[in-house]
Amino acid sequence: MGPGSGILQLTMKDKAVLYANYMPWVSGGGLFIATNRKFGLGDEVFLLLNLMDEPEKIPVTGKVIWITPRGAQGNRASGIGVQFDTKSELAKDKVETYLAGAMKSDRPTHTL
Repeated sequence: MGPGSGILQLTMKDKAVLYANYMPWVSGGGLFIATNRKFGLGDEVFLLLNLMDEPEKIPVTGKVIWITPRGAQGNRASGIGVQFDTKSELAKDKVETYLAGAMKSDRPTHTL
């Protein structure tokens, strides 16, 4: 793992927050994570994802495929986009189950 790597804990308390951070257009699924930590494209990231009121955190491994720097135009939150690796199928399935129906929405998200 590179210098920006590490463990990030991420809690998604409701569907609106999850929707705003999920990146369904990424192959295998992905999440935007608001952070001020420095990461580079391709860095490996390990997430402990806490969805809604689920008792278990879901371990997710992935890599950085998107960076929104501090001070980005449009007052976008700084952070990284993480693409789930193929072993993180459970996370993708759970997220998409929570977001069933909302995925076709045209509400803005943190990425597109």
